[in-house]
Amino acid sequence: MNFGAVATFLVIDLLLVLTPGADWAFTIAAGIRDRSVVPAVTGLVIGYAGHVILVTAGLAALVAANLGLLKGLTAVGAAYLIWMGASVLVKPPAEVQLAAPSPGRIALRGVGVSGLNPKGMLLTVALLPQFVRPDAPWPIALQTATLGVLHMVLCAVIYLMVGLLARTVLGARPRAAAIVSRVSGVAMVLIGASLLLT
Repeated sequence: MNFGAVATFLVIDLLLVLTPGADWAFTIAAGIRDRSVVPAVTGLVIGYAGHVILVTAGLAALVAANLGLLKGLTAVGAAYLIWMGASVLVKPPAEVQLAAPSPGRIALRGVGVSGLNPKGMLLTVALLPQFVRPDAPWPIALQTATLGVLHMVLCAVIYLMVGLLARTVLGARPRAAAIVSRVSGVAMVLIGASLLLT
């Protein structure tokens, strides 16, 4: 691995992380609802750690090649996103704040959002190997794990900023927070539905 390859990977990865999706919707909802966005972001990063471990071990390529297993994972991930989005839509924001789940439970939900997202796994399978060099002095598994850790750090930084920005901008505006919370719920449902349809 050379510096140029790592820099290119970070630029591409940054653009992908900056693209709103289920992770953003979950982080924004956590920023509005929870006392801290750290548990939500921690859960998302742990979910991506699972993807990196699968890719490093070579298992993710097997999952991607097995159409039945991939469809099953997609269905589970899509159902989970729909359930998460529906739970945001069903509970009014004031009720959510009064009955906020524990930080561990929030983190576990984050693991589900990113870990069960088949697009996240496929992205990891498609992106990381392109920057691994078989002729480099580092073993392939170490190169893959290093790029995966860089991806997780980038996710943590961006999602913390998104969550804190949501809290800062929307914290003093309950009506706007309620609207954005609903939009986040709808986004999760739509992303889950699109996964089921595609």
